[in-house]
Amino acid sequence: MNTAELLVRCLENEGVRYIFGLPGEENLHVLEALQNSSIQFITVRHEQGAAFMADVYGRLTGQAGVCLSTLGPGATNLMTGVADANLDGAPLVAITGQVGTDRMHIESHQYLDLVAMFAPVTKWNAQLVRPSITPELVRRAFKRAQTEKPGAVHIDVPENIAAMPVTGEPLSKGDLEKTYASLRSIEHAAEVISEAKNPLILVGNGAIRANASAALTEFASRLNIPVANTFMGKGAIPYTHPLALWAVGLQQRDYINCGFDNTDLVIAIGYDLIEYSPKKWNKDGKIPILHIAATHAEVDSSYIPIIEVVGDISDSLLEILKRANRHGKPEPYALGLRDEIRADYEQYANDTGFPIKPQKLIYDLRQVMAPEDIVICDVGAHKMWMARHYHCERPNTCIISNGFAAMGIAIPGAIAAKLVFPDKNIVAVTGDGGFMMNCQELETALRVGTPFVTIIFNDCGYGLIEWKQYNQFGRSAFVKFNNPDFVKLAESMGLKGYRIESTAELIPTIKKAMAQKVPTVIDCPVDYQENFRFTQKAGSLNCAI
Repeated sequence: MNTAELLVRCLENEGVRYIFGLPGEENLHVLEALQNSSIQFITVRHEQGAAFMADVYGRLTGQAGVCLSTLGPGATNLMTGVADANLDGAPLVAITGQVGTDRMHIESHQYLDLVAMFAPVTKWNAQLVRPSITPELVRRAFKRAQTEKPGAVHIDVPENIAAMPVTGEPLSKGDLEKTYASLRSIEHAAEVISEAKNPLILVGNGAIRANASAALTEFASRLNIPVANTFMGKGAIPYTHPLALWAVGLQQRDYINCGFDNTDLVIAIGYDLIEYSPKKWNKDGKIPILHIAATHAEVDSSYIPIIEVVGDISDSLLEILKRANRHGKPEPYALGLRDEIRADYEQYANDTGFPIKPQKLIYDLRQVMAPEDIVICDVGAHKMWMARHYHCERPNTCIISNGFAAMGIAIPGAIAAKLVFPDKNIVAVTGDGGFMMNCQELETALRVGTPFVTIIFNDCGYGLIEWKQYNQFGRSAFVKFNNPDFVKLAESMGLKGYRIESTAELIPTIKKAMAQKVPTVIDCPVDYQENFRFTQKAGSLNCAI
């Protein structure tokens, strides 16, 4: 047995089902070892796509997604997806080929110090310097990737080490016991909640990673406390719940900001500062904050909790619930916002304008998608509208890149989602800019049998940057471009392509696309004048107390 074969056995021991990557000269021994493995190797068209697939796989399953590249340019191409996983708390293990250890001391073809390069974008990374340490290295990589807060790790495998003979066995994974919050912090939290007049819950992705949605919903319901979620916290409480105030996180003021303006206690549950800066909702640091999470709070001048309840989130919520008393309290101020938020959403139900308003496009998509279906959202102007208008009944049914906000994630992410949930409808929502960054992976989707729908918000430009340019300078520059015929492009790859030519066509076309046995692309012209109308509306928003 050589080191590469032992490496693959260790990956099998970790429960790895897929490795996403590209073959290369320096990972030949690993690829050969995979020939006799239960692990399915998914050959992609670009290493960035491989990393995004592993990223979304990890976020949806809680188990580390694995991506593989060769050295040099293959490894640098992985970087964006690895960084995205690390900042969004998605467990990922990146494996790179490398020159032999006998070449590292001299200037060598395609050689880069990959351990140094990956250090800023991973939780941990190391080089496999001796065959005998393979089991320890792999076990540590997966443990670090999957332990809260999850993230990316990297293993660098020199080609001569991969070929060396070795003896050894994978290490036992063991069981990680839950940690529980101190009784003192729970009792203090219950006391503060009982005294608050206008509490507001802010829930983030940590609650979803901890499978705490049921406990959160019971906690909010019984204490009658309204809930806002970050972009990555969608579905932590069903959007149809009467206490749900939907998403917070836009860079501009919105209805939910009025709730933060008038609250006397923010209960942050599984919230990570990277999801939405506290300086956007607690600029002066005057709002009292109760931090409930699996890890301690990061330090930020606008986020200094008066109490930190650190431990299993579900247990913490249920234990606080036993001790808190809000009987006889008036309804919190923020509850009155729900009617305004819902009315703003519903006003687009019968809009027939064309090109289609982003709010209408998203409203119709929500009508077609079942509660368990999954949307993978790319980055751009459409992300802002998806974050504001696409609401979720269940956790992990709208995946948004937010910490790193990397364009190009939607199509690779949809492939991973379809592999994890083959019986669910998967939709990749992207702008024309993001689509062109990784549309080559649609060939991968066709080849591996993962049919999903891609909806392109087409405005022939980088709409989000144009929006920001107008807000700051009153004009735009360098954001417009031309597009290929997306329908013909899809058809040339063996896919189905559709073009929306009236608003009435949208729902029937999405349904038709979902029924196909191959990936489909829907080209949809969008009216991004709504971006500027929203800016004007947000600027005049007045919070009446």
